[in-house]
Amino acid sequence: MKYPLSGYRILDLTAMVSGPLATMLLADQGADVVKIERPGSGDYTRLASNRLAGLSASFLNNNRNKRSVALDLKQPAGLEALMRLARTADVFVQNFRPGVAERMGIGEAAIREVAPDIVYVSISGFGEAGPYAAKPVYDPLVQALSGLASIQGGSDDVQPRLVRTIVPDKLTGYVAAQAITAALLARANGAPGQHIHVSMLDAVIDFLWHSDMNSQTFVGHDIAQTKAASFIDLIYRTTSGHISVAVQTDQEWHALTEALDCAHWRDDPRFATPADRQDHINERLELTQERLADDSAEYWLERLTEFGVPCAPVLTRTELIEHEQIRANDIVVESDHPVAGRLRQARPAARFSSMPEVPMQAAPLLGEHTRQVLAQAGLNNAEIDRLMAVRAAAEDTTTP
Repeated sequence: MKYPLSGYRILDLTAMVSGPLATMLLADQGADVVKIERPGSGDYTRLASNRLAGLSASFLNNNRNKRSVALDLKQPAGLEALMRLARTADVFVQNFRPGVAERMGIGEAAIREVAPDIVYVSISGFGEAGPYAAKPVYDPLVQALSGLASIQGGSDDVQPRLVRTIVPDKLTGYVAAQAITAALLARANGAPGQHIHVSMLDAVIDFLWHSDMNSQTFVGHDIAQTKAASFIDLIYRTTSGHISVAVQTDQEWHALTEALDCAHWRDDPRFATPADRQDHINERLELTQERLADDSAEYWLERLTEFGVPCAPVLTRTELIEHEQIRANDIVVESDHPVAGRLRQARPAARFSSMPEVPMQAAPLLGEHTRQVLAQAGLNNAEIDRLMAVRAAAEDTTTP
């Protein structure tokens, strides 16, 4: 069966979320992703919470459709086995801190000695230059340094706040996956294999600039301090729960006033134009909240929809699974894991019209495919047995 990335092999030496997410996106599109892990421990997220049958949800949700090979790269035999695998690969991805891969003997130059045309990918936290390059990094630190925490706080002069999900990690994964695909396309069109550098800091600042850095756009005319238009979220309380309502155009504003039986708001000079409504956003949102508090979420969602007002319910994580919109698009799907049992996950967001979806394969057990992958790279049984004997390689023996 042919899939969008069928025929491409990716060596994945990443851990945590940004790198594993990037390579899982490619595996979901048909690439053969071989995850290289340390024997005995593997990717650190294997130890995360939310566990069942010894497996963490975090690892399962970022490593499906991959094969796992356990190699000890500190041993010469393990490093040599990795080089044998690199000869068969199109892409090599690592997210060690800058300089670590080189010290391990798996930097770009070393890998190109055995695979000259490979696409080599380095994912970092703060980039590969500057005073922060070698520092340890986690998602909150990038939110802080990128300005995201300040933006989330709402204004330059108030307490910064973290976004309650790891935006930098996940965004970096998506950026890296797109860049890898672009590099493979360029190589197919005659370009050499390239070295792709992606940092979490780069990814987030680029992400923010498209909507949140307008005050810093015009050189020489920067606004020194950004004030929040409003600290009121577009989340409204009703008698039976919360809903979100958002209007922008005059047409939508008029529709809202009609749906709320508040046509007189249109005569208020504070709300006469889009600019006026933005300048008086707090007053407008407070009036809207007062009105929506009078009835149920179900009533208002039906009525607002009838009048063409953009609106949606505010769902909990549990509620979204059964919501009619999510179910209509089959966004959440179920599959079977040989150890953890029945799993529920989000399907890949991109859908291709003329190719089938890649069958969802369970995230691998540590070293589950060591022998299989090494054999495909040309190692015979005796060579693999020797690697196992000196513990330079390991294989899972717990699969039912």
